[in-house]
Amino acid sequence: MKIRNVATGLITLMVQASLARAAPAQQVAAPGSDSTLEEIVVTAQRRSENLQRVPISMQALAPETLEQHQVASFDDYQKLLPSVSFQSLGPGNSQLFFRGVTSGSEGDALSTQPTAAVYLDDIPVTTIYSMLDVHIYDVARVEALSGPQGTLFGASSLSGTMRIITNKPDPSGFKAGYDLQFNKFGMGQTGGSAEAFLNLPLSDRAALRVMGFYDHSGGYIDNTLTSRTYQRPHELADGSIVNSPLTVNNAGFVKNDFNPVDVSGGRIALGIDLNDSWTITPSVVAQNQQAKGAFLYDPQAGDLKIHNFLQGAENDQWYQAALAVNGKISNWDLVYSGGYMHRRHVLVQDYSYYTVAYDQYPGYTYFQDADGTPVDPTQFERYDQTFNKQTHELRISSPSGGRVNFTGGLFYQRQTDLFQTFFYVPGLSQTVQAPDWAVTGDSIYHSHVNRVDRDTAAFSQADFHITPDLTLTGGIRAYRYKNAVEGFTGFVSSAAAVGCVPYTDACVNLNRSAEGSGETHKVSLAWQVDPDRMIYATYSTGYRPGGINRRTAVQYNEDKLSNYEIGFKSSWLDHRLRVNGATYFERWSGIQYGVIGALGAVSFINAGDADIKGIELDTQLKLGGFSLMANGAYNDAKLATPFCTTIDNVHRCDLGVAAPKGTRLPVQPRFKGTVTARYEFDSRPSKPFVQASITSQGDATSRLSLNENALLGTTPGFSTVDASAGLTVNRFNVELFVQNVFDERGQLSRNAYCGSALCLQHYLVYPTKPQLFGLKLSQRF
Repeated sequence: MKIRNVATGLITLMVQASLARAAPAQQVAAPGSDSTLEEIVVTAQRRSENLQRVPISMQALAPETLEQHQVASFDDYQKLLPSVSFQSLGPGNSQLFFRGVTSGSEGDALSTQPTAAVYLDDIPVTTIYSMLDVHIYDVARVEALSGPQGTLFGASSLSGTMRIITNKPDPSGFKAGYDLQFNKFGMGQTGGSAEAFLNLPLSDRAALRVMGFYDHSGGYIDNTLTSRTYQRPHELADGSIVNSPLTVNNAGFVKNDFNPVDVSGGRIALGIDLNDSWTITPSVVAQNQQAKGAFLYDPQAGDLKIHNFLQGAENDQWYQAALAVNGKISNWDLVYSGGYMHRRHVLVQDYSYYTVAYDQYPGYTYFQDADGTPVDPTQFERYDQTFNKQTHELRISSPSGGRVNFTGGLFYQRQTDLFQTFFYVPGLSQTVQAPDWAVTGDSIYHSHVNRVDRDTAAFSQADFHITPDLTLTGGIRAYRYKNAVEGFTGFVSSAAAVGCVPYTDACVNLNRSAEGSGETHKVSLAWQVDPDRMIYATYSTGYRPGGINRRTAVQYNEDKLSNYEIGFKSSWLDHRLRVNGATYFERWSGIQYGVIGALGAVSFINAGDADIKGIELDTQLKLGGFSLMANGAYNDAKLATPFCTTIDNVHRCDLGVAAPKGTRLPVQPRFKGTVTARYEFDSRPSKPFVQASITSQGDATSRLSLNENALLGTTPGFSTVDASAGLTVNRFNVELFVQNVFDERGQLSRNAYCGSALCLQHYLVYPTKPQLFGLKLSQRF
């Protein structure tokens, strides 16, 4: 209540000041003037269009919005998107969802494909298990398209599509700028960033655009001293079970603020106008992220504290080379977009919470040297993923302005994933138990899997103007996919069963493919009531490919989403007020759901259906120097059919129900919204401003299974406040800001190191960013 009162007071003062200054001026402002909202041009339908004329529920975050909220990463801009939710284990380890379309299942690189797609310009950069966290700088906008986008976009656009649109080379003039930031967590370390861009015309037909950045984030999680006593039960020769307790501690890894992050990278693009009709734009973007420590804290250890027996480290490197070709055949537009992306993601982390959970299994933690010296059974994990993706899309569009507008094309994508995990106990290979456990070094459990996912599609969409103000849109996408995996996954002690002693890369206990085909479609009717107001109704569908489980005998099929949506776009008060909204009903059929098997191994099945109902609202107001942005979404996502108890990957309703009909889908809060108020003073030569923003979201369950959620718990609702103030003089900007002013410890998600009930009792929390103070200097040329 304190937070809401403070934010409400700040916003009220800004409104009163704005109205007092604006009262004498009653003249009508022209669209596009300083006292009206700027037009936002988007490409959500693969054409450049005014956001207010696109019959899609979407939000577009303009560069000014991104800069005013100090957006640098996904964690920053997701706050501004009410229909977006996510789970995270830290930087580069997040999973994105729209409108609550998630079952909250555990997984890894053998998981199902994501329910939401991520695009960098026209090229999908969606990756399996964890999304690519693209650094946000020198971008034209971020577009968030809610609902299935399977007509003009690809297979992972089941629930929605996130698009990051970069600024392109511009031969019309020189542009450059830099941004410097210094920041400090209230109870943590200092950090900062340096960013710069350059747009250099090479001729009247060519330009080069370059962007580079370095960002250091200080740590705020403390690793505190603890000791653990493993009971180490084991079986004697006579069959009896006895314990051999061993106490260990983490004194060597105790450290405050032990989770810093360093991210660096850049982008270079060359734009060449070959003639008046054809343009080519080759580009390369690269990013390197290095993180240490953990980004989830243990509530049992204390606020922002954890008990790890290893600091751990993460290295996430990726690059993408892309080529865009834009031209005309007669008066039709032809576009080719192609790209090749390479990502290497290596993570070494503490896995001791898992060891604690499984200490009760006889023999699982009992190791000793030949001389009888006990060996610490604490486990660690090394995750090593090499991901490659190539995509090609060719599309053609008819001239705009006719009674019929058509877009059609072909799409091909191939992505490979070499996925390796090592769950290991240091020194295991030297113990007397080594012949049973240590087939590959010190690993107990090991995965070495090559995964190949192929997607091809042909798509078309047409707009038919029944009258100048009434437009019927229809689209269809025919798709085909083939996914294959080959390799070994399991306890290394079972490698002998497939002839792998000693273990080698050629060991195979998993060799299977899954393929399928079908179509998605869309029908929409839009009525332009007048130049400033539109109403639309849409029916659209999306899909997600099926795949292969660790157990080769079990395959899961594609799941599908049907979306029924009514929305509106409107401008009022001579373009000073913009109000957009939508209400929707979605049926999610054949949900791909992760089932936890023996010792925490996850397999996926098609478990049932869910119904999702919701309302989305996005408003912007500008009155003189005062501007207000408010958005929110209410999302009611529930099971439409019960999820039965599963034994050996088979539904067994006779054994009970894991989640009854009406159970909430996890992760997505019922309500999420943001209000931002900003006042820019008309003072020359400086242009001072103040800004306040409040973000609120309700509680959310963590797991679909009632038993699992009872252990992991529900994340409580919370509100955070951000504030900033500064001034601009001759394109030089100085800004002071505070994020999470009151240091509210909002819980964005809860996770455990494994999905079984044993691990869920030791859950960890991914929090909102703690209180952060910052100073930002920037200049444009």
